[in-house]
Amino acid sequence: MDTMKTSIKNYLEYCDKQKCLDEKTLKAYKIDLNQFVSYICSSDITDISTNILEEYIGILNNTYKPKTVKRKIASAKAFFHYLEYKEILNNNPFNKLQLKFREPIILPKTIPIRTIEIFLSTIYEQLNCAKTTYQRRNSLRDAAVIELLFATGMRISELCALKINDINLYDGSILIYGKGDKERRIQIGSPSVINILNKYKVDFHSEIVNCNHFFANQSGRPLTDQAVRRMINKYTSLAAIDLHITPHMFRHTFATSLLDADVDIRYIQEMLGHSSINITEIYTHVTLAKQRSILATKHPRNNFNI
Repeated sequence: MDTMKTSIKNYLEYCDKQKCLDEKTLKAYKIDLNQFVSYICSSDITDISTNILEEYIGILNNTYKPKTVKRKIASAKAFFHYLEYKEILNNNPFNKLQLKFREPIILPKTIPIRTIEIFLSTIYEQLNCAKTTYQRRNSLRDAAVIELLFATGMRISELCALKINDINLYDGSILIYGKGDKERRIQIGSPSVINILNKYKVDFHSEIVNCNHFFANQSGRPLTDQAVRRMINKYTSLAAIDLHITPHMFRHTFATSLLDADVDIRYIQEMLGHSSINITEIYTHVTLAKQRSILATKHPRNNFNI
């Protein structure tokens, strides 16, 4: 009879070799399943009943936020489906569970467009006023990073993973490897963004070649997401912006701005690399500015002659 830990080990190998899940997902599965085993306190898989699962879910609900609970239960549920598929279990206790999740709708946090303009202006001021070559090169790279984040809506992990050959600055196209190594191409629509990227590429040519990543630090190592977060905090402070800005907020602002401009949501889904349109639909909650515009021009009360 398979022990729980052996089955989890085999399952993770199956997810890696057969399902080709990425390292981040595998790590999350491993953490969630090890936590599940710690609670169960049994090495015999057949000991696990629906009642035990309900107790475990109750503990999760009292400990974590709904989104985290949903993920942890999904990890365990997928594992038990695997056991059923491999005929290790005859009766899957998850099949008798009726699970309902009430996740609060958390609207994506965006950055006001005027704030992004101030943010970028601050970087260019630092670039133009740099007193040393080191400061100038850092500011040049920082401008290229932030311009690209906002121009494409790519994830910070995707930006840091960009290789030399992924960016074609002649036609302004970028090859992005998203979640699960899914490929997508996105076009840079602004000549100003292409211009700053070209300047950065020329200036950092040796560092880029050295590390084979498009974005590098001055030591010739790939730029990390932590470095980008520190960069954003630096310019937020310099610009005296009273808002905590994260890299992902540029992505949210990219998507929301396009929706406000009446771009078809299917195009936005493709540009963001979402596997399902349902994920993109979180951005369809109408912004206050859009509400004002709609109600000022479309509401029938505006046509009353009173």
